[in-house]
This record gives sequence, C-alpha cells and structure tokens, in this order.
Amino acid sequence: MRVLIADDDQRLGHVLVRGMASDSISADLVCSGAEAIVRATATDYAVIVTEITLPDLDGFQVCRRIRDEHVDAPILILSARDSIEDRVHGLDCGADDYLGKPFAFRELLARLRAMSRRGGIARGVVLTAGDLQLDAARHQVSRGDTNIELSRKEFAVLEALMREPGRVLSRFELLEQAWGYHYENRSNVVEVYIRYLREKIDRPFGCETLQTVRGVGYRIAA
Repeated sequence: MRVLIADDDQRLGHVLVRGMASDSISADLVCSGAEAIVRATATDYAVIVTEITLPDLDGFQVCRRIRDEHVDAPILILSARDSIEDRVHGLDCGADDYLGKPFAFRELLARLRAMSRRGGIARGVVLTAGDLQLDAARHQVSRGDTNIELSRKEFAVLEALMREPGRVLSRFELLEQAWGYHYENRSNVVEVYIRYLREKIDRPFGCETLQTVRGVGYRIAA
C-alpha cells in the first residue's frame, strides 16, 4: 500500500513514514498543500493523509482541490484541530475520515487499512495480465482458477508491476513503491523478490509473464 502524507511537522512526518514502513506501507511525505495536490493527481495512492494547518493551503482546501481533480483516493485528516466543527467541515470538503492528535499509532494503521479496502472496492481494482489476476481490495492473486498465496512484499511488487502492464519499472521504482524511500538502493532485495514471484506466478504454470529487461528493470507482459 502506498500513502501520501501532507504535514509541515517534519519530525512527526518522518516518524509516520518510519512507522508505516514497519507495517509494509510505503509513505511519501510532503510539507505543503500545493505539493500534496500535485502528488495526489500524479500518483495512484491507496490513502491520502493531510494535516489542516499547512503553510500555504489548509487541509480543507487540499481536500476540495483533490476532489475537484477527480481523485477518488480516500482522504484522512490527521490534525490537532479536533472540534466538531472542524470534523464536520473536513468531511464536507471531501475527506472520508478524521483522526485527532494525539492519536494511537495502531489506530492510525487500522484506519488506513480499512480506508484502503473501502477505496479499492469502490474503484473496482482488479488488475489483469492474461489469465493472471490481482484483486487489490481483497489482497488476492490467481491464475485461471488457481489461487496463489503471496507475502505482503511479493504482493506489493506484483501490484506495482501490474498497475502499468508493459512498462519497464526500474529497481528504484520498485523499491520506492514496495519498500519506500528509506530502503537501501544498493540492496538486491528486488531481485530476490522477483525470483520469489516467478516461482509462484509463472513457473508452475509454464508462463513467462514477469520479464527482465537487462540493464533497465522488470515488466509484466501486457
């Protein structure tokens, strides 16, 4: 799952990024409302998290602008401004949920997972490549009538590839989407998980869906 966080509190923002990474959530951190809107319209995020008090646009304006751009990703407002009026205004501006600061991190993670599931179902996200199917909402992968069990990281790598069938994704792009910016780029972890995936989605079925483009990266055959 990939999440966008808009918060000008750099210290808290980096704590959130690290904490989410420990739960296999890749988080991008921005510090302004304008940058949040640019990122939200350019990337398919599972959930968008925004503070209200941003240095340029406030979180309410961010919600409205994102919805005006027809971005349907669920939005969570995470803010110390926790009055009933703020909650109602946030929801009216297009947010799907509201969590006041201070908060329990476990609750934040649970809300992100729940919102991601709701968002995936609403968008009907079922990715296909031939008879290979990935249901993002239900976290299920199958080939034909056969279900394929994947770990969370294997699923994240495969989802990143299947969202852009035919396009070659570099090691860095896969690291960014499945592990987050914090991961060491010199690691061979991508190659390891590509091998794991081939053993599960291709070789038992005599397929070559997951392809290597030498010196560039990997792709799912369109």
